Amino acid sequence: MEQIYDLIILGAGPAGLAAGLYGARAGLSTLILERGVEGGQAAQTDRVENYPGAMLEDETGYTLTARMMEQAQSFGAQRKMDEIRSLELEGEVKTLTGASGEYQARTVILATGASPRKLGCPGEETFTGQGVSYCATCDGAFFRGLEVYVVGGGDSAVEEALFLTRFARKVTIIHRRDQLRAVKSLQDKAFANEKMAFIWDSVVESLDGQDVLQSICLRNVKTNEITEIKADEADGMMGLFVFVGLDPNSGLLEGKLPLEKGYIKTDENMHTAIPGVFAAGDIRVKSLRQIITAAADGAIAAMEAERYLAGQE
Repeated sequence: MEQIYDLIILGAGPAGLAAGLYGARAGLSTLILERGVEGGQAAQTDRVENYPGAMLEDETGYTLTARMMEQAQSFGAQRKMDEIRSLELEGEVKTLTGASGEYQARTVILATGASPRKLGCPGEETFTGQGVSYCATCDGAFFRGLEVYVVGGGDSAVEEALFLTRFARKVTIIHRRDQLRAVKSLQDKAFANEKMAFIWDSVVESLDGQDVLQSICLRNVKTNEITEIKADEADGMMGLFVFVGLDPNSGLLEGKLPLEKGYIKTDENMHTAIPGVFAAGDIRVKSLRQIITAAADGAIAAMEAERYLAGQE
């Protein structure tokens, strides 16, 4: 007979890893399921400066979340890689069916996070991986010595643009507004960086090229003027990094839980509408999506799972 876990956590970002630590440390048989590399969006962050206790130098999202995983496993949390394709969350025993097997638990914490939002313009899919990217940490080195463009104006966009200046000859931020939304400290760094430039009040209309990205068509939102930016002939290509927000990874939950714009509704203790099912991190309706709030969500959810199980005994 397959093991019935006390707790299964779907997702190994900061929320899922914190839940795994707290669940395993509380003595619950705990399984963390993740379809890819642990760490979620946080693992792609080049520098972590605002997480309490982070190393003052050279702390990245990957190093931080790798330690989180090691810590959770040190208390007995198990980790398996699988892509979950269906969920049965009602009843005392919950069932998660993946590509590689079926998993059962008495409680489940949904920590599936969110994924980068796409522009939705012509050419985006064609040139993804051929000049278009959603992760500067992953792909920045491929654009060494080239010109790259960053779409977005929030913290993530500016952080990633600053990171790209390590590799690119020039980094230009394209923003639909006439000022950045990032915190002032990041704005100050960006405006002071000689390798950075800015295009205001503009959105990407289309992308083009032969095999690789060579042309970006922009539309000014105030004048509707169309401008085409072409790659330098000597370079032969250009880069476009997109940071315009996130979309929740909640496709499996449609019709199973109350959602708000795709995000799971919970109370302040991470309870969903189904007994024994909790949600934590970026997948949840909340005002601030950061590593610290995700970790806090995970800890609360695990402790609430423990209380739920204790009430069944």
